[in-house]
Amino acid sequence: MRYNIRGEIMSNIKKVLGCLRKADNDYNLISDGDRICVGISGGKDSSVLLYCLYLYQRFSKKNYQLVPIYCDMGFGENRINELLVYFRQFDLEIIKYPTRIKEILQLHLTKEGRFECSLCAKLRKGAIIEAAKEYGCNKLAFGHHSDDAVETLFMNMIHGGRLATFLPDMYLSRMNINLIRPLIYAYENDIAKAVRDLKIPIVTSGCSNDGNTERDNIKKLLNDIYDTYNCQENFQLMLRNYKKVQIFSPKEKESTD
Repeated sequence: MRYNIRGEIMSNIKKVLGCLRKADNDYNLISDGDRICVGISGGKDSSVLLYCLYLYQRFSKKNYQLVPIYCDMGFGENRINELLVYFRQFDLEIIKYPTRIKEILQLHLTKEGRFECSLCAKLRKGAIIEAAKEYGCNKLAFGHHSDDAVETLFMNMIHGGRLATFLPDMYLSRMNINLIRPLIYAYENDIAKAVRDLKIPIVTSGCSNDGNTERDNIKKLLNDIYDTYNCQENFQLMLRNYKKVQIFSPKEKESTD
């Protein structure tokens, strides 16, 4: 069954919403009284996250507030005003939060004259946490999905020699705020279909590195693996199949003292 967006759910957004509900049930991401900052990038993931959290307010029995915030990085993103107008139909006012991220990145260019992606990520995270605290939020929701988590695992294996990815829920004690990722079980392809159905305007990034990052390279690698082995669901299972983890664990040497 398909629905329109006027108070009803389309089939694809219903699938993503089901993933959000499962993540909340498994990790207790959302509680009564939460004031949740939704980090809006302008891309499909954060926009669908905001819409799903808006629906979840109405279908779950949980009472929480949403504070969507867009950190303006200074790249002159296109269509951001269209996105603001789009969500106003649901009485969701996206806050534009000014930053100096582009100015800072220009002072720390790589040898090739490009923006430093890792520095940009740190600055963006710091800015949205600062904004969330400024607006009295106790939780900050990111639009990271299942494919993002697998990509992060592979990046850490290749570049860091460690088996690690981000967590569905992480408490930052220094900032006294919880980072939650309600779309952790959703697949990027389903999110893209939901954006198409809902006709959400996607903001075009003004960053010169867009589409040419190490994460993009890992994404292409994983897509090749999925085309060959059809193992996307197993890779998601791998991230939560902690009881089956088996890696080397050297024995500690006994002291001779």
